[in-house]
Amino acid sequence: MNKASWVYNLNGDTRGIMRTLAPGIEANIFPGENVMLSVVRIEAHAQGTVHAHPEEQWGVLLEGKCTRIQDGEAIDCVAGDFWQTPGGVMHGITTGDTPALVLDIFSPPRAEYKKSGKGFGSAATE
Repeated sequence: MNKASWVYNLNGDTRGIMRTLAPGIEANIFPGENVMLSVVRIEAHAQGTVHAHPEEQWGVLLEGKCTRIQDGEAIDCVAGDFWQTPGGVMHGITTGDTPALVLDIFSPPRAEYKKSGKGFGSAATE
């Protein structure tokens, strides 16, 4: 039975826009009109660039463990934890021995994430 075109899956849905954010960090991005979802797979021992962008971002750690860095503070997180990042706030993520699966939600959608590519787009970095 085929699912409706508006039903997606976290695991390998090919309709998303693929983007390599950093070595070991891959995003599958689903842009909407007012909100954007990004399914982010983070390998063990990966480190994202600490950056900021004008869009608000919420993140949910679905699987694994990570350290969430935000506004100069590093917090260890486990599956089930989620966070809110206002626009303009410096933030990033790292993993240790355990990989992670994160669902990021952006509002409004990040324009540079509406196409495949590499990096964090025009985000400001440290």
